[in-house]
Amino acid sequence: MSKSRRKHSWRCCALTEAITSLYIHIPFCASKCFYCDFNSYVASEAVRAQYVDDLIGELKNLKRWYSAERSVEPLQTIYVGGGTPTMLSAREFERIAEAIHGQFALASDLEWTVEANPGTTEPDILRAMKEMGVNRVSIGTQTFNETLLLSIGRLHSPEQTRISVERAYAAGIKRVSLDLMLGLPDQTLVDVEDALSQALATGVSHVSAYGLKVEENTPFFSWEKKGFLHLPDEELQVAMYERVRERLIDAGFLHYEVSNYAKPGEESRHNLTYWRNRPYFAAGAGAHGYTGEMRYENMRSLSAYHHACQSGARPIEQEYPVSLQEAMENEMMLGLRLTEGVSDRSFFERFQASIEQVFKPECERLLKLGVLTHRDGVWRIPEQHVEVANEIYAEFVGIHT
Repeated sequence: MSKSRRKHSWRCCALTEAITSLYIHIPFCASKCFYCDFNSYVASEAVRAQYVDDLIGELKNLKRWYSAERSVEPLQTIYVGGGTPTMLSAREFERIAEAIHGQFALASDLEWTVEANPGTTEPDILRAMKEMGVNRVSIGTQTFNETLLLSIGRLHSPEQTRISVERAYAAGIKRVSLDLMLGLPDQTLVDVEDALSQALATGVSHVSAYGLKVEENTPFFSWEKKGFLHLPDEELQVAMYERVRERLIDAGFLHYEVSNYAKPGEESRHNLTYWRNRPYFAAGAGAHGYTGEMRYENMRSLSAYHHACQSGARPIEQEYPVSLQEAMENEMMLGLRLTEGVSDRSFFERFQASIEQVFKPECERLLKLGVLTHRDGVWRIPEQHVEVANEIYAEFVGIHT
């Protein structure tokens, strides 16, 4: 098939693929963590209330703006992230949920996740969340070491993490995930061991363990430039990663994505939407969405977002088309994060081209190095090379620009 024909086919596929996932951004926190570059603000109750009004206005227009040409199918996943969504009141959350129910059909097996920080999980909001359909909570623990928590700007205590998990269970939300961080300033392997032991003791069914990345425009970035930030060396960070993998696998978790572990059947279906390169709606200040043929980013400024929503306009900061080549590169870069890998069949069905045809030199080189495998029609990164996965992904990005 000619390149022009394949480009047309990709556009048709992108336009007809139903969008069945929704991300909602709540950009409020009690304080800003020292490593955080997410779009989040410390704001008054009045500002938060106005934001909820604006968000509801955007939600009412999402389908018209982004899926008018597509088949209408129920949402399969909803993810409310931040920021700290549980900074909202129970009534504010109920209003957002009512808007979702009013605008979208929801699948009977919908996965609805809300992020929460320990210390913000009051029983009333957890009950309200459960009543409106939330069935999964992701708690930003980061570490169970009190000194480390203070060093990264977190306000909660280890005990508040345990209380948050117990409250989620008591509210009837049985699917709970804990987020941990690796490579924190002055963090040791003993700290990681302790965090894993305490996380497992809570009985959660999902754990994420992300390495710290020092981002620009954060206190950590400034402190690192001045030599004030003492981070674990690369060898220790690899040892931390390997210990997390060993402990969680021994505890019955599946290592289904580079940084994510789940008991069987407890994988984050919403995040799998991202890693499988599928489209999703996004709403809220600074939220990023993907229609299949277009990626877009909402305005980050609360004021600009407010004025756009109040006027009925799309609150878009920027959007850009996704070319066939970029879509194929993303399919490899994201799919190789998963243990399931990227299958020849699904790639061909989506793009009408084979992986070996599009990425022949890259595949041959990586296969020869032993950092990529191709068995039974599936491409994967071997488990022993996952810690250098970022370098492997980079081989598939920007190669034909």
